Amino acid sequence: MLSERPGAPPHLSFCDVSYQVGGRSVLDRLSFQVCLGETLVLLGRSGSGKTTALRLINRLLEPTSGSISIEGRDTRAFDPIELRRGIGYVIQEFGLLPHWTVDQNISLVPRLLGWPPARRKEKAVELLAQVGLGPDIGARRPHELSGGQRQRVAVARALAAGARLLLFDEPFGALDPVTRHEMQQQFLAVRANFQVASVFVTHDLVEALTIATRIAVLDRGKLEALATPAEFSHVQTPTARAFLDTLPKEMLGPRA
Repeated sequence: MLSERPGAPPHLSFCDVSYQVGGRSVLDRLSFQVCLGETLVLLGRSGSGKTTALRLINRLLEPTSGSISIEGRDTRAFDPIELRRGIGYVIQEFGLLPHWTVDQNISLVPRLLGWPPARRKEKAVELLAQVGLGPDIGARRPHELSGGQRQRVAVARALAAGARLLLFDEPFGALDPVTRHEMQQQFLAVRANFQVASVFVTHDLVEALTIATRIAVLDRGKLEALATPAEFSHVQTPTARAFLDTLPKEMLGPRA
């Protein structure tokens, strides 16, 4: 089952993207589009190519064939550093600089872009509020925060320079269930407020159904299915059905 969003122009496009290492295919002719305001969740088992797809977007890796474009421009036409500064990237291990304060971590990219200190501080306070943290957090260092607080700071940093494309690599996997739920709800609020395009890697179907506008199921580097959360219970492909079988039957109701 394939589900594409009609009408809206894509912010991010994959067109027949393949990636090989030592003759082994990691991604095989992967194609999808993501519009502003959308979250495409990449769902699959370990080794399915999810994180590789993310790393191709910000050119930490280069496609073997095919093309990736942002706002209609091939990513290979960007300077890699310029490209990465315009994309927010949130990982499970937070990626915060331990010797910097929260404000300094959030302001990393604005600092590189030459923003004056007053503007950086104002933006940090604004973004802390957006992710549910008070301004007093700004003077602390990462080791003084809880895991949930550190992840909120990482999301704030991803938004700091006005990025319209956010990449999430299993960002909430290390959090306890309550904090993870809170972060998922915070993510939905951030998406609504900022109308960003986002690609979110997870192997948790419940999380995918909670935050996705569409779910792309990957299996051994291939796009096996693309569906909205409402459509997902009717997808008949093997990997999708395997994920569905992990859920209590009452969660999705009758299946096709």
